[in-house]
Amino acid sequence: MTKTPPTDRFNEESNVYTVRGSDAPDLDAGVAAIRNVLNTLPVRPGVYRMQDARGEVLYVGKARALRNRVTNYTQVARLSKRLQRMVAQTRSMTVVTTGSEAEALLLEAQLIKRYRPAYNVLLRDDKSFPFILLREDHAFPRIQKHRGARRAKGQYYGPFASAGSVTRTLNALQKLFLLRSCTDSFFANRDRPCLLYQIKRCSGPCVDRISADAYGELVADSKAFLAGKSTQVQKKLGEAMSAAAEAMDYELAAIYRDRLRALTFIQGNQAINAEGVGDADVFAMHAKAGTVGIQAFFIRGGQNWGHRAFFPAHTADVPEEEVMESFLMQFYEEVPPPGLILVDRDPAESELLAEALKERAGRKVVIKVPQRGEQRKLMAQAQRNAVEALDRRLAESTTQGKIFQEMADLFELEGPPDRIEVYDNSHIMGTNAVGAMIVAGPEGFRKNAYRKFNIKNPDTKPGDDFAMMREVLGRRFARLEREDPERRSGDWPDLLLIDGGKGQLSSVCEVLEEMGVQDVAVVGISKGPDRNAGREHFHLPGGREAMLPMNSPLLFHLQRLRDEAHRFAIGAHRTKRAANLTKSPLDDIPGIGPARKKALLMHFGTAKAVRSASLADLEAAPGVSTAMAQSIHDFFHPAG
Repeated sequence: MTKTPPTDRFNEESNVYTVRGSDAPDLDAGVAAIRNVLNTLPVRPGVYRMQDARGEVLYVGKARALRNRVTNYTQVARLSKRLQRMVAQTRSMTVVTTGSEAEALLLEAQLIKRYRPAYNVLLRDDKSFPFILLREDHAFPRIQKHRGARRAKGQYYGPFASAGSVTRTLNALQKLFLLRSCTDSFFANRDRPCLLYQIKRCSGPCVDRISADAYGELVADSKAFLAGKSTQVQKKLGEAMSAAAEAMDYELAAIYRDRLRALTFIQGNQAINAEGVGDADVFAMHAKAGTVGIQAFFIRGGQNWGHRAFFPAHTADVPEEEVMESFLMQFYEEVPPPGLILVDRDPAESELLAEALKERAGRKVVIKVPQRGEQRKLMAQAQRNAVEALDRRLAESTTQGKIFQEMADLFELEGPPDRIEVYDNSHIMGTNAVGAMIVAGPEGFRKNAYRKFNIKNPDTKPGDDFAMMREVLGRRFARLEREDPERRSGDWPDLLLIDGGKGQLSSVCEVLEEMGVQDVAVVGISKGPDRNAGREHFHLPGGREAMLPMNSPLLFHLQRLRDEAHRFAIGAHRTKRAANLTKSPLDDIPGIGPARKKALLMHFGTAKAVRSASLADLEAAPGVSTAMAQSIHDFFHPAG
């Protein structure tokens, strides 16, 4: 076999090696490409990326000694079938050296999140976790829900398992501590108390209903509570209620009573007993039928802040301890680790993992398998939840599999679709027209793949739904053909669902035919007589139609897909309409900024008056030069 000479590059500044080998599609070529890399690899810690002939990342791995680790991939007989498939596709490698193995582990998690390789265990959850933020960049700190980067100055409490758990806790905290939740601009412009003050969920600092010192005491109490000192806060409130009652200030005593009830509500909503645990995350794993489920409990200050089940992808033939290690590193890529992590089995290289998390957190992190006491009871409950969550997942998958097979039979597909795209339009009398695409698969909605299309073709007549659909589908498939002509990315749909009848279906089919796309199934969904849900007609190319029984699970699923597309399209339309409501004709004039626009409106009263003004009137406006007046006049009165 003739080998392609390797092309080696080493960037001393970034410590990055890039080595390319043959692109022949077989195992020997893959092994040859890896052996070419070995000539340049040092015996140092680092991270390696294995790539196919197109440069797509197949796998990201880390090593204490890069040369020793990569050498293992050339010993094909010792590899599992999964790794042999990976080596057979490998045609190049990129290697980054690091200062330590812990740094390599941190970099590995970052690269897995960025590239989402096909042979790595993947945490399939693109949603960020919500936190409670107590902002401290104002004289009267504000409490609020927060997602995303933690840049604002203040104390962050979390993560919470869901937005619902944050909202419930925030509502109770507002009743308990009466902290403001309004924005700084809203706070600065109040001259009387808002509704939250009236219903006793805010202490009214914006209108001086509470002193700065008293408000600061409420903030201190809230921090103590969120740090797990709820007993201390409860005792303080009880004493204050008793003192108010003894002084016969029954109205004040009732306020303290309501705050105590809010505290009891929060304590009573702890689904598990985490007393004495402090700050900890709890993870329990269960595997069944080739699927792995991991149940997570989030404990902060001895309080349960919710739980969530995760189902990592690409776990087949991967040892469970490696699944746990990869899961934890990817999980803590976004979430700050607590001081204690409880697991039901030791992850691979547990000490290295703890060292890497210590570097990320800036303090000691302990990974522990509890053996006795309250921690063991907590783990047992997490394990029960892991079993139940995975059983539910498998049952849902079985049902979903049947539905998708029925869908394939009904629409005469080659097999159950993996990617379904649903399209809808939204407008009011042709104005603010928007097209929308949602994406769904066997696992549910893929919201990070949703897209909206502003209708901008001047040849598309306002209100022409058929032309709008042609424009949306034309732009969508033109981009697919441009970016992924070989259909390797997984972004090509198996099925298109169009909200509409024969007309919309014909428009889409014409577009696909013009673009030479012949292997994507298209189905139109229209409501039946009197637009009754449950009597939908399914329109297929060639004039065929189908209907489903009103109690059909497949019908309910297709209705749900159609309704989600409708919801997304209406939301996009409303957003665009709201933006246009605040838009002024003056916004489009070159050289007119906010200050000049405000000066013109203050002088003339309305944008319509500016449009009608003469050149002399414009020159007389404050802050408007002769040249600017001429520019404004020419904009509204073009020559000819």
